[in-house]
Amino acid sequence: MKDWKKLTSNQRVERVQQALNENVDFLHDISLGYPASNLDGKVFYDAPFLKDAPVLMTYVANPNHIGCHTTGTSETAFKGTQEIEREVLEIVAVDIFKSAKKQYDGYIATGGTEANIQALWIYRNFFQNTLEAKLSEIMIVASEDTHYSIAKGANLLSLDLMKVKVDFETRRILVNEFETSLCKAIADGKKYFIVVANMGTTMFGSVDNPDTYTQLLEKYDVPYKLHIDAAYGGFVYPFIAPDSNLDFANAKVSSITIDAHKMLQAPYGTGIFLCRKNLIENVLTKEAEYVEGMDLTLCGSRSGANAIAAWMILTTYGENGWFEKVKILQLRTDWICKQLDALGIAYFREPYMNIVTIKAEYIPIDVAHKYDLVPQKHNTDNQWYKIVLMEHVEVDSLNHLIEDLKKHIII
Repeated sequence: MKDWKKLTSNQRVERVQQALNENVDFLHDISLGYPASNLDGKVFYDAPFLKDAPVLMTYVANPNHIGCHTTGTSETAFKGTQEIEREVLEIVAVDIFKSAKKQYDGYIATGGTEANIQALWIYRNFFQNTLEAKLSEIMIVASEDTHYSIAKGANLLSLDLMKVKVDFETRRILVNEFETSLCKAIADGKKYFIVVANMGTTMFGSVDNPDTYTQLLEKYDVPYKLHIDAAYGGFVYPFIAPDSNLDFANAKVSSITIDAHKMLQAPYGTGIFLCRKNLIENVLTKEAEYVEGMDLTLCGSRSGANAIAAWMILTTYGENGWFEKVKILQLRTDWICKQLDALGIAYFREPYMNIVTIKAEYIPIDVAHKYDLVPQKHNTDNQWYKIVLMEHVEVDSLNHLIEDLKKHIII
């Protein structure tokens, strides 16, 4: 990682102020054609403290980052903060996910759900545009632990979804089950496959081996595109997992989703979508003629302040600072796993991830409610509860949980 640098507080403030100065200023410039303005001054007034709060300053200025700023032209009225968005994408695509420079496209999305649907949309259109695929011939493939946004995208795009079974204990994809389902799909007329592999599932933090999918798809000689859903794990797993093949160094990976509003602790509504060059054009909305440049995104208008927030966090830590933060969370995860082992409590934990999912039979309902443990299912069939080791979850809090669990266990 060479370009991801830690900046001082003054450097960050000056950089954002410079970017806002390059944007249109709705208060002072003569700007008559935009259906937008700065935030309502009677409510979001220009307080003196904003000069030292770059993200809040940007919210008030209200830049619109409509479009995709890694290809073609964009709305020149917001060129300053668009450049900061490009800097965020450069850090994530190149420094974290090993893309070659300028060989990716992407944008700051509203979250992982939108970014995942963006990928499905691109590949559906890609197969239709380049291979003349019929809608009925395209299928999405993902594990049963995959985030519900994939099912939502399948519904929106009228695509069939194959949910691949996983082992109950290891959460690994059952290869034989997948091969059986794949053969049936091919026999039923499916010819093109959109594959979603997980870097940290929502409930378990489990990580898929994409080779499990790609080797069988290549065995049966069917075209596919591989998308990585790293919405949860994208700011954890790449920093501490050795020899990951879930990034752009793997030539079979075409796109990646990452959420900045999870581990990066950016405001909600901050996701990231990245893909290789020459793919995102498949979702060009030609009817958006009044937009300068190409609207290649699902959401259209979006706040530039979210990009500033992500940039502020990344440049506050730098590469080394972020590694240290993730390493601390890993150590806390190791600690609670050792306590659970000592109590004989069964759980799942993906190595190099900071989620611990405990079998429900070991968690009394009152304890689950006391600590806001999240169930796999909000009904009587629930089999798991998860703990997410976020920054606010310190060992002291974890120790309280362990002490309560001891009261219900006969050792």
